[in-house]
Amino acid sequence: MEPGSVSGAAALLLAALSCVFLQGVRAGVVGDFNHAERCKDSLFMGTPPRGYFPNAFKKICQSYEDQPRYVTLYDARRHIPIYSAYVFKKSDGEKKVDFPWMFEPQLASDKSSSNMEPFPQSSGMHMNFEDTQAVLEDFADVVQYERGQLNPDEHQADPLDKASTYTLTNVVPQIREFNLGPWAEHKDLIRRRLNNYCRGKAFVVTGVTTSGHTIRRNNLERVAVPEYMWTAYCCTEFDQNAPYFVRYKFPVFGAYGLNDRVNNHMVEVPLKNLEKFLKSRMDVDKNFQIFYNDCASET
Repeated sequence: MEPGSVSGAAALLLAALSCVFLQGVRAGVVGDFNHAERCKDSLFMGTPPRGYFPNAFKKICQSYEDQPRYVTLYDARRHIPIYSAYVFKKSDGEKKVDFPWMFEPQLASDKSSSNMEPFPQSSGMHMNFEDTQAVLEDFADVVQYERGQLNPDEHQADPLDKASTYTLTNVVPQIREFNLGPWAEHKDLIRRRLNNYCRGKAFVVTGVTTSGHTIRRNNLERVAVPEYMWTAYCCTEFDQNAPYFVRYKFPVFGAYGLNDRVNNHMVEVPLKNLEKFLKSRMDVDKNFQIFYNDCASET
């Protein structure tokens, strides 16, 4: 054995262990998206939406198979995400429906895995974590609602990125007619627009306003039903030769829609109009801002 080979092997082992440790602190439930390096990749300029009051919600770096995929601000009391922020990946729009639904172990215990995990086969085991998040039973007998993903499968391309969208911490109850109609149509509109005209990286934030309506189970209020759904994208590198009716919706644009059976069409609006609309319907401060510097490129 050559001199120094043992110490070299030890150094490699130490480096590997350091990577494991760093992965652990970069994923799962975090104190601040700004200080969780791998989470920041899902956010424009590494900065989350501002204006939400501190400590009210859980910050989840949604990690699947040891890789952070996107971030979610989660309301552990109402058992729904407030928003999910992700990087759009050019996609054919195909939806994968054969992935198992998952939950976030770290919401129940900070000693648990940083990775989302499939729900255990025994429903009785769900009692261990249903205080902190929605479980499959909450959606079992509510035929008027669909599980609406904030980071949708159709906006991802890699199979593992697609799989990571199937966690209930990325899901809100959407009225069936809204989910299958205006919401689905808008998701596809944005997919095609970003596929065709975004030349760089596209950041998306999709969220909700809450209404007071809830899904009840065993006489308990379990999952809040959003009043409105909203979404906004930011793409600073786009096709300058795009037709005007598309070009004016870059680099940033938003939309909102009523989560209901009627009057549920999606309304596309400039970012500032969306923020003004949301400030009138959410408990946020006057500095509420979806994208850092309103999606203005610093180059």
